[in-house]
Amino acid sequence: MEEKTLIVGNHDVACDEAYKVWLGELRSSYRQAQIKAAVRTNSERLAWYWKLGRDLVIRKAEETWGTGIVERLSLDLRHEFPDAKGLSAANLWAMKRWYLFYAEKAGKEKLAQVAQELYCIGNKDDIKLVRPVQEFVVQPVQVNDEGVALLDFPPVFAAISWGQHLDITRRAKCFDEALFYIKETVANAWSRTALKRCIDGDLYANKGGAISNFSDLLPEPQARLAQEITKENYDFGFVTLPADYDEAALESRLESHISHFLLELGGGFSYVGRQKEIIVDGISRRIDMLFYHLRLHCYVVVELKAVRFKPEFTGKLNFYVNAVDDLLRTEGDNPTIGLLICSDMRQTEVKYSFTGLTTPMGVAKYSNVKIEEIMQQLPSEQMLQEHMKELEL
Repeated sequence: MEEKTLIVGNHDVACDEAYKVWLGELRSSYRQAQIKAAVRTNSERLAWYWKLGRDLVIRKAEETWGTGIVERLSLDLRHEFPDAKGLSAANLWAMKRWYLFYAEKAGKEKLAQVAQELYCIGNKDDIKLVRPVQEFVVQPVQVNDEGVALLDFPPVFAAISWGQHLDITRRAKCFDEALFYIKETVANAWSRTALKRCIDGDLYANKGGAISNFSDLLPEPQARLAQEITKENYDFGFVTLPADYDEAALESRLESHISHFLLELGGGFSYVGRQKEIIVDGISRRIDMLFYHLRLHCYVVVELKAVRFKPEFTGKLNFYVNAVDDLLRTEGDNPTIGLLICSDMRQTEVKYSFTGLTTPMGVAKYSNVKIEEIMQQLPSEQMLQEHMKELEL
């Protein structure tokens, strides 16, 4: 075993392979401890914010002590804790709005307490899925004499940052939408920027909206998740193309913005490649774009069309899905699914085209592609002279 001797102070220290392994273990455990400490700190801080917001509501602070009480409370708290952050009057008002959002939206209905461990690997009907440990555990909400809900701090709220909470409550239109974004942020480890993009793209409204035959051809847990990961409309506002662009140009531009495209597709998609070659009976075929979904444990064939949906498109997608199932799918993979994204579609046409197919696929549309401005160029002096000569003839 190779040893390397270092001099530390007045001592010789032998750094052999066993020491390096031990050091690596210590590094890993220390990083984990740092992460746990940060999560715990965030949890305690958010729980305190929740309590302060709740106190401002339940104690009727402005009625009891006057309209300037929040500003006064901020001054007193900052005087008491001069090194603390987040005690500005603006942030205190935000804590009250945060609590009120859920107290008012839940109202006399229910607040779902979500398990802190949202996902696990499980098997059902030989289908490997990452699925919720449990759905929202429904608990009754107590209401005081004034009709204000008395809500305890939901543990899952500690899994995202204060800034993300603010973004969600500013933009969410309902209780279920807010919980949806919290759950998706936790499940996909979204940054604040990623969360904002998903809210801007109205992921809550669009998620699971693709027209599909998943429920007819896939076992229930996989069919549900396959439907959840698709959208009715994909926002391609991050790409710019010429007015006469075709599928090849669209594919190329999406690939050059693959990080944006993956974000628009949603969490769990892993990019395999564009124009993925498959050989069938000695003939080379190429798939527009191929992905692998980590939660579904299956390949996803994506075909792009820069025109309105045509029934014959599903035949080609059917061919590619079957080919991937036969040539690329391994024993640990679930059945491949197809996703056709067109510039437009009509539901009846899509549904009729599914008749007789035995491959799971969905059809969606895209929008908001930016069209390049055509630069009007002035003719050169030589061009003008040549044009004048032509007129003289």
